[in-house]
Amino acid sequence: MTFNFYKYQGTGNDFVIFDNRQNTFPKNDTKFINHVCNRRFGIGADGLMLLENEEGYDFKMVYYNSDGNESSMCGNGGRCLVAFAKKLGIIEKEAKFIAVDGPHYAKISHDNIVSLQMIDVKNVKSTADYTFLNTGSPHHVQIVNEIDTFDVKNVGAQIRYSDLYGQSGSNVNFVEKVADNEFRLRTYERGVEDETLSCGTGATAAAIAMFHNKIADKKIVDLFVQGGRLRVTFDTDKNGFKNIFLIGAATFVFEGNIEKK
Repeated sequence: MTFNFYKYQGTGNDFVIFDNRQNTFPKNDTKFINHVCNRRFGIGADGLMLLENEEGYDFKMVYYNSDGNESSMCGNGGRCLVAFAKKLGIIEKEAKFIAVDGPHYAKISHDNIVSLQMIDVKNVKSTADYTFLNTGSPHHVQIVNEIDTFDVKNVGAQIRYSDLYGQSGSNVNFVEKVADNEFRLRTYERGVEDETLSCGTGATAAAIAMFHNKIADKKIVDLFVQGGRLRVTFDTDKNGFKNIFLIGAATFVFEGNIEKK
């Protein structure tokens, strides 16, 4: 069977997307999903997404890591799926969709800059060495020096598989301040098991962690990732962080077909 796919990227975080409104995609075939994401034998991507119908919403987002397993929320993936929904004519300027972590609202500009509302964050664990929080996916945030030469893959893997986070693990973010409310960010993603050029939930976590720890003093934080620039905005109240938006470009790369043998 042959499937039509679309390739998108959000600041270098790339995804293969399928329109699954007719429920034809083999959702439980882990090997096929892994094959699609394989950069040598498949199309190549950090993750795979399905756009599906969901009553009461413009669409449903189903996200898989490149290892073939369904995973937690992906911020850049959500932004790319909004751009894909616009391409399909499902939405115009605004979207309301459901993902694994709940409902999301998004706005998209004429040049495909997507502002995606993330879940509220009520709990932030801060220690002398790191900060941990969940922004739809779990994130360990740690400040480092000389981030350009930092060994993200090996150090990230050590933290991800450490006893600190148990069998489920955590994404791991390394942050370096470059100016007031501006930070460099590199992320090791679980499920990909490597550094990615960008991570949306990671950028969200890093921005909140920097503000929580009084390293950033504004509720607008810019993150320079390996694949470009993301902005995170938010409000605060006695319950934590709310009205959190992840903002950045979502870009169509190419379209094609892949055969499932």
